[in-house]
Amino acid sequence: MIIGVPKEIKAQESRVSMLPSGVYQLKQRGHTVVVERAAGAGSGYPDEDYASAGAELVDSHEEVFARADMIVKVKEPLPDEYPLLRRGQILFTYLHLAATRGLTDALAASGVTAIAYETVEVNRRLPLLEPMSEIAGRMSVTVGAYMLAKHCGGKGVLLGGVPGVLPGRVVVLGGGTSGVNAARMATGLGADVTILEVDVERMRFLDITMHTAHTLYSNQAHIMELLPSVDLLVGAVLVPGARAPKLISREMLRSMKPGSVFVDIAIDQGGCAETSRATTHHDPTYVEEGVLHYCVANMPAAYARTAAQALTNVTFRYVELLADQGVPGAFRKDANLLGGLNLFDGKLTCQAVAAAHGMNYTDARSVLSL
Repeated sequence: MIIGVPKEIKAQESRVSMLPSGVYQLKQRGHTVVVERAAGAGSGYPDEDYASAGAELVDSHEEVFARADMIVKVKEPLPDEYPLLRRGQILFTYLHLAATRGLTDALAASGVTAIAYETVEVNRRLPLLEPMSEIAGRMSVTVGAYMLAKHCGGKGVLLGGVPGVLPGRVVVLGGGTSGVNAARMATGLGADVTILEVDVERMRFLDITMHTAHTLYSNQAHIMELLPSVDLLVGAVLVPGARAPKLISREMLRSMKPGSVFVDIAIDQGGCAETSRATTHHDPTYVEEGVLHYCVANMPAAYARTAAQALTNVTFRYVELLADQGVPGAFRKDANLLGGLNLFDGKLTCQAVAAAHGMNYTDARSVLSL
């Protein structure tokens, strides 16, 4: 199979979808890997490393798409890339389709076989999303702590406090992977941390493992009770494949003190606040109702080398499987990959995405004749 690794064109997206070591492994298995020049430069992997590993380096973005049987990316295709996709081609990347109807329609029209990292599920876990959730969770607190500084527009609260001064208050909405990592960073800084969650067993786990953080059942009344005293609010809610629930209304946000900071990790899935809208690393923040919003849609790209390494650690085995077995052979070999199939030959095969857009859903097993 010919595998294509294009350079990411999303604003300030420096990650690369495959390391030179992955190229070498695929070459050893008889595959061809076409890599766009400078694809790995932002993550600290120069073209020379890819050439040494056996990649074919090309100058053109279009040539990668034209030659490849499978495109391996980090982020979803942008409008300029829609015409480059073709029927029967495999696209393996983060898609977050529930938040973007236009992309969903474009992929359906192209006939591409679209497999989303974020919906591959193994034992109720999302292993291809977890590393990026870990990075985004940890980053949410470091960014939030910095944005609380007065010169950034924050209220001037140091999260850890100092002797004789109470620490700042952090509330994390969601006790999943990103929420736990946010809470770990915040407790490490010495902040007063509360995690809101709806899964009682998860709260029990958090209570046992995170001794200095508090847990609280997540409902609107409890959120409204906490917001007036919160310094940093982290949105870390996730419904796999679906649009993020809007837990924070504009009216609720008004109860927060001016200069408070809200970091919405869920922005990839549409955001968990009424006031959330996607921003970039170049222009990451805006103010709504006196609250500083940080809603960067590709947070882990800020730490591109770490993120690229962590991503390929979990995606490469599936890249290898798809290259070796093709479609539907890979799905027969590993049924866990089925959850990742979002579109096949124009048919929408992810129920959560279909529900988000009011579109027709087709069972993945039926389209693959499994």
